[in-house]
Amino acid sequence: MDEMTKSAAGAVRVPANDSAIALLGQSAQMAEVRALINRVAETDVTVLIRGESGTGKELVARAIRAASPRADKPFIKVNCAALPTELLESEMFGFERGAFTGALQTKPGKFEFANHGTIFLDEIGEMNPSLQAKLLHVLQDGEFSRLGGQTDVRVDVRTIAATNRCLEDAVASGSFREDLLFRLNVVCIYMPPLRERREEIPGLVRHFLAKYTAHYNRPGVEISAETLDGFMRHDWPGNVRELENVIQRIVILGSESHTWTPLMARRTDRPKVVEHMPVRHSDVTAPPPPPHPLERVAEPAPEPPAPTSTEQRSLKLIGREAARAAEREMILRTLHRTRWNRKEAAEMLGVSYKALLYKIKENRLDDPVSDPFPRSLE
Repeated sequence: MDEMTKSAAGAVRVPANDSAIALLGQSAQMAEVRALINRVAETDVTVLIRGESGTGKELVARAIRAASPRADKPFIKVNCAALPTELLESEMFGFERGAFTGALQTKPGKFEFANHGTIFLDEIGEMNPSLQAKLLHVLQDGEFSRLGGQTDVRVDVRTIAATNRCLEDAVASGSFREDLLFRLNVVCIYMPPLRERREEIPGLVRHFLAKYTAHYNRPGVEISAETLDGFMRHDWPGNVRELENVIQRIVILGSESHTWTPLMARRTDRPKVVEHMPVRHSDVTAPPPPPHPLERVAEPAPEPPAPTSTEQRSLKLIGREAARAAEREMILRTLHRTRWNRKEAAEMLGVSYKALLYKIKENRLDDPVSDPFPRSLE
């Protein structure tokens, strides 16, 4: 069974598959989420899903659609932070031939593709206010015009939006329309962070372990009780997405010893879990012997000779590598602090959005092994 079905009692029943893993928990918070999904699924009411990055907001949107009468109709996702305003407008609403340079033929937008189905507006808080007005018109009247169009297009679309921002603060700062917030926030579903539902961690670990051992053909990889205890103590700022990536790394590398190093290297406020992480006897080395008493009062070593030209080139290379490592570390810290909001990270780093994207690609920060916080799960 690929989609959610309803039991005789009317409760939403979620299968143990990839599209619904975040809903499998038995915590009180997730019971409330499932209850809300069950109550709103059969309606066409607009739903706003709130929660931190990585908690599974898109999975909730897909669960609502799967339990709704529109389950066999299109589900169209739009990432409002992925494109600049001009491209996002044409992506959402389409354009007519000749609307702008390069518009060689008419192209329908995402709302038209989602007709009779569901559209999921992810990271809605990043949408430019100039585009918010057009979205509000669509939500209220069910119609819009393509870029360069002379007539309105009517659609029948169920809208679900998600955000990791406080939209009330965005309204206060003038970056988000209050009337649009009211229109989106008809029903609000809050996805709790993983640190508030730690009892679900063992089940998630088992699921991701089975998923990636099968995907990478690495049978026999297991998670020790000591490491699982460490998982239970960790705060998981990246939520389920972070946990999934950690399990993926363990499966790929075939060892738990590399699990926490990338995480800890990116934080100045090291979580308490580090103090309780297991230490393997094979990894423990004997401490160096204390220095001989005579060595403590030995004369200082003479100054080293001036470096040769070859050594100077090596020093320059070391300097460049150190600078690049420091730059990568700063980008990682900033991206983590902004929950991978690249636009906000670029502003904090004082660089352009395009320059930050180049640096992310140059430093391979999208690599699933090198990046402890992939964005595959939203």
